[in-house]
Amino acid sequence: MSQPRQPRREQARSRTAVVHLGLGAFFRAHGAPLLQVAESVAGKGAGDWGVVGVSLRSSAVRDVLAAQDFVYTTVAMAPAGMEAPQKIEIINDVLVAPKDPQAVLAAMADPAIRLVSLTVTEKGYCRGAGDQPLDLDDPDVRRDLGLDGAASGSGPRTAPRTAPGFIVQALARRRDQGIAPFTLLSLDNLPGNGRVLRAAVLAMAQRLNPGLADWIAREVRFPCSMVDRIVPATTPELIGQVEAATGMRDEAVVAHEPFFQWVLEDDLGEGPRPAFKDAGVQLVAEVEPFERMKLRMLNGTHSALAYMGTRAGHETVAEAMADPAVSDRIEALWSRELAPSLIAPPGTDLGAYARALKARYQNPNIRHRLDQIAMDGSQKLPPRILDPLFENLAAGRRIEGLLDVVAAWMQFVERAAAQQRPLADPLADSLLAAARDAGGKADALVAGLLAIEPIFAAYRVDAISAALIERLTQDPPN
Repeated sequence: MSQPRQPRREQARSRTAVVHLGLGAFFRAHGAPLLQVAESVAGKGAGDWGVVGVSLRSSAVRDVLAAQDFVYTTVAMAPAGMEAPQKIEIINDVLVAPKDPQAVLAAMADPAIRLVSLTVTEKGYCRGAGDQPLDLDDPDVRRDLGLDGAASGSGPRTAPRTAPGFIVQALARRRDQGIAPFTLLSLDNLPGNGRVLRAAVLAMAQRLNPGLADWIAREVRFPCSMVDRIVPATTPELIGQVEAATGMRDEAVVAHEPFFQWVLEDDLGEGPRPAFKDAGVQLVAEVEPFERMKLRMLNGTHSALAYMGTRAGHETVAEAMADPAVSDRIEALWSRELAPSLIAPPGTDLGAYARALKARYQNPNIRHRLDQIAMDGSQKLPPRILDPLFENLAAGRRIEGLLDVVAAWMQFVERAAAQQRPLADPLADSLLAAARDAGGKADALVAGLLAIEPIFAAYRVDAISAALIERLTQDPPN
């Protein structure tokens, strides 16, 4: 029996100019396709914006892509079904940082690299509690700084492990060799993601080499951005569906909704840049209104669906939105609490934006799993839910729905502890311990979870504890 055909490269390789840290499904379904479009509209043939991807954890993505010459397929899943697949050929190579960190540093220090982008999730920025730009208790951060004895004050002798660590060492090499720095572009769902990245990089550089930190502060651009496209996890069913439609067996295929948005601060520095605008990217002077809208109205209600929907027994966003008891709460969040917490971006109607989100959520062909969204809740809850909650509280606006989301998250943690299930969260040990220590008592659960400083230290939790206890008492976990 013959082996099924795999996707193969048909175009000449683009010249590599981008290193991307965190080559997960989102970048492969959003950033890489747009870079490929930007090349094609520029009319430069093979183009100048090829990508070297970097996995900071495992070799799984590299192994699958390498077998296909780093070519893969994306498919838009519209409500009516799968649209025509698109072949993505913009990725030239994938490096695995734990296996060969020096190869990653060499790639980032290459003078041809003009852009380093990131999708490393919220926890990849290694932020500390409160307003601390760097978590100095994180073992990998301590190792990158030489605080564990592995390096000296003149700089680390060992290879980095964190995204900020790789960036600082790569920029140090470029500075030492007289090479202009690359621009750093965060594509993660963080308020002021460019500023967050800049603060982490400068904090690490300052501890290692104050002169390097001064150079980075002067020379390196960290534009903020907002990206939006729902990308569910790849499943065996999707792989089989695409094979049936195309005759190609693509183990690296990624699905996405037809919609996309990329809003980018027009602060990319001098020199060449991808034809972003022609590819549909919005170049703006200020990204913050767009990112706050998305973080609260999209990401915030995604988190609400993750915790309320799983409590109601649903597995996907579309299933949860088909439940009136859940969808009514989501619509109330949009209209009563989230939209009033925002200043609308120029030319944007928040009511129309909410209606468009509802239609996207109801797409039955986007199997966006709630357990996938629920991961890393301790990192997602503050910008998505707690910020608007406490802003509304201070302004005298409604907070009932947002309190319901916090209570549902607490029940989610409590169920994981009671069922002895693992919790996909960087603070899992603290969260599960607080839930176990509560012994099923609502007041103890609220007190224990609200005492976890990396989540709640910046907020006046005494103002909401009684309301949370009331909700947990009236609405016990299923």
